Amino acid sequence: MALLAPSLRASPGFLSPHRCPSLRSPSFGFSFFVPEAKQNSGKLDSHQCQAGVVINQTPTEDQVSNNALTTGGAYGFEGATTSLTNELMPSSKRVTLIRHGLSAWNEQSRVQGSSNLSVLTETGIKQAERCRNSLVNMTFDACFSSPISRAKSTAEILWQGKQEPLIFLDSLKEAHLFFLEGMTNADAKKQYPELYTSWREDPANFHVAGIYPIRKLWGTAREAWKEILLTPGENFLVVTHKSILRALICTALGLTPERFRAIDVNNGGISVFKFSKQGEAMLQCLNMTAHMYTDHIYNY
Repeated sequence: MALLAPSLRASPGFLSPHRCPSLRSPSFGFSFFVPEAKQNSGKLDSHQCQAGVVINQTPTEDQVSNNALTTGGAYGFEGATTSLTNELMPSSKRVTLIRHGLSAWNEQSRVQGSSNLSVLTETGIKQAERCRNSLVNMTFDACFSSPISRAKSTAEILWQGKQEPLIFLDSLKEAHLFFLEGMTNADAKKQYPELYTSWREDPANFHVAGIYPIRKLWGTAREAWKEILLTPGENFLVVTHKSILRALICTALGLTPERFRAIDVNNGGISVFKFSKQGEAMLQCLNMTAHMYTDHIYNY
């Protein structure tokens, strides 16, 4: 995906691979494609635009120190992006997010929430193994996981043979769904029709006894991002659940709880973010599942 300067009209070949090397990348990433401009001012000069030039504009260390919440790519456009750390990190980072393998309650179409009673099925174990095999060429400095059994078991399979211990974060736990947990979706819909409809169709405003689980999850996701990104290292693996994954992805992209169901992640689905030193996110890949059906090995 490329962002074009609004004053320019795209012509044939304008986004061809030879003009924009990032388009040749095998991963699905995002590139900021802008006209050529003076780089010393940090702003576009409309009188010196030339279509078809990719600018890798990086601020000086002094500029970064003075404005730690703005990335090099967005330097000079204050407020264009948001830091998840609110402080400068020693290096850029990459985070790979994985949803746990198929669980018993997934298979039975039950509401799981934060319950620890739903465990991986044989299929879920095989999915976790497929995830591990697909990442054989990748090196991770640490693996973070939800302590809830289905995610924990997935992480243990992924991290098998590593010397570094798994890091369990309460901030990666799934949303708590109260008395709906353990019920089949059909029973929940029948016994609590208004509540269930709210959960399915308006999750941002779903609430029980004055508690809004999804809105609360947004705050939890921000806590998780900060814990992960401020850990020493540059390449991290994170294993957790569908709802918190939605919240992690949305908070990284600046999306509100109303966009909760705009993101979907399959069991064993892999998503990848890159973070600048300023703690700002760029989504590289979302819900990759080729490894679920083939022996695909990722390199990113």
